[in-house]
Amino acid sequence: MAKVTEKYEAMVVLSTKLSEEETQALTQKFGDLISANAEQVSIDEWGKRKLAYPINFENEGYYILWNFVSKPSFPAELERVLKITDGVLRFLVTVS
Repeated sequence: MAKVTEKYEAMVVLSTKLSEEETQALTQKFGDLISANAEQVSIDEWGKRKLAYPINFENEGYYILWNFVSKPSFPAELERVLKITDGVLRFLVTVS
């Protein structure tokens, strides 16, 4: 039988070219999206860190980690939104 809910982690790396207000706005946007579609949401803002290799000529990124429990269909929607959002350098959504 298929699982109704699953635990997920979403790691998002935002561009450091964004202002502090834009970074907080994106964090709030994704947090609201996750909260609306998931349960037991926790957020861990790692802040600005050096990247292992340059991405789009940037050497640093702003890291944010969300842990949440949701239906298996939601992570695909979250990935779709992350792909089309300007300011997102990289992201990874995994089952934890």
